[in-house]
Parts: sequence; C-alpha cells; structure tokens
Amino acid sequence: MKAVKKGIRYCIIAGLAGIAVLLAINGFVVLSAEKQIVTIEELQESGTQADAVVILGAQVRSDGTPSKMLKERLDTGISAYEAGLAERIIVSGDHGQDNYDEVNAMKDYAVDRGVPSEHIFMDHAGFSTYESMYRAKAVFQAENIIVITQKYHLYRAVYDAEAMGLQVKGIACDTAVYAGDKYRKLREAAARVKDVGFSIFKPSPACLGEVIPVSGDGNVTNDAAFD
Repeated sequence: MKAVKKGIRYCIIAGLAGIAVLLAINGFVVLSAEKQIVTIEELQESGTQADAVVILGAQVRSDGTPSKMLKERLDTGISAYEAGLAERIIVSGDHGQDNYDEVNAMKDYAVDRGVPSEHIFMDHAGFSTYESMYRAKAVFQAENIIVITQKYHLYRAVYDAEAMGLQVKGIACDTAVYAGDKYRKLREAAARVKDVGFSIFKPSPACLGEVIPVSGDGNVTNDAAFD
C-alpha cells in the first residue's frame, strides 16, 4: 500500500511539474513576442517597409474557398499591403495534396480584391508555422516581414520568425470568435513548447526546394509543385 501511495505521489508531482513547464514555456513565448505585435496604423506612423506581408494559411472549404477564419487573415494582410507596408505578399499554407490547396485559394482571393498576381508568392509547403517562417527566410530570401494571423497564434509565429533571424512585426486579425476556440488555444499551448525545441535545433522543413527571392515576380510560384 505504501508503494502505491508513493507511486501516486510521484505521478502527481510529475504532472504538476509538467504543467509548470508548459506554463513557463508558454509565458516565455508570449512575453518575447508581445512587443512585436502592433497595428497597421502604428507601422504606417513608423514608416515601416517590410520585404513581405506573410499571411498564414487556415482551413479551406470543400469548394475551394477560404473559411471565415482564413478570410479574416487575408483581409487584414491585404489591408497591410494596401497601406504600403510591403510591396509583396507571401501566402503560406498547406498544398501537400492535390485535393487540398490553401495557397491557391488565398491567392485567388487576394487577386479578386485587386492585388496584382505578380505581387503574390505562394508558399505551397507552409505545413506548419515553423516551416512557414523557415521558408520565408531560406526560400523567399526575406529579411524583414509582417506576419498576419489571429492573436493566439501570432505569438508563436513572431517567436518562430525571430528564431530564424528575421526582423518581424505581427498584426492580429481578431474580429470574431470561432467554434472550437478553446480547443485551438489548448493545442496552441502544446505547439509553442514544440516550436521552442525547434528554435533550438532548427530542423530543416519537410520541403525546401529552390530559392525564389520575394523581390521578384510572384507568378513563378503559380501552381508550382514543391520539391
């Protein structure tokens, strides 16, 4: 019986220690990124000129159109572009299967709203936040970026970008609360822990491919298969 009680005690201590580590790492990521989260107006006032606005992907509907959450990111990113904060947009998302394509849906949406096709680069292999930031620097040769996503996700995106050596500002695009919000935030807490590990060891993404400077013509990424 004593052994059982001792084992239960150790399990409780280990669980509490694990929760403490999770909370500490999350706090570290949030605090380290907080100062870089700003508004479009603040960036305009500071005269910021980035290499690109990076819009992170989210769910695309079965008919190939952006979900409401993704539209929110796109609308904010397009507004940042129209405000003159960058001359290029990188839409980074999942195009790992022929029947699921976030980035073409994102580019089509932006073009329909008047952004020139040549100003939009599609990152077909932005399978994770970490990979999107890694590829923004390694593939698209960006040095200074503005990242667009919902605020709960923005902390990690900014953290990952800084870990890659990018100069970064983040703009949150929260105009609604979506179903499953609590689950996403819980999952995000675990993802922050993962990405802190990635920031230390910097593993290469699943796909890299050839260098495509963001200063060029975004049409070179049209329907491009990743390597």
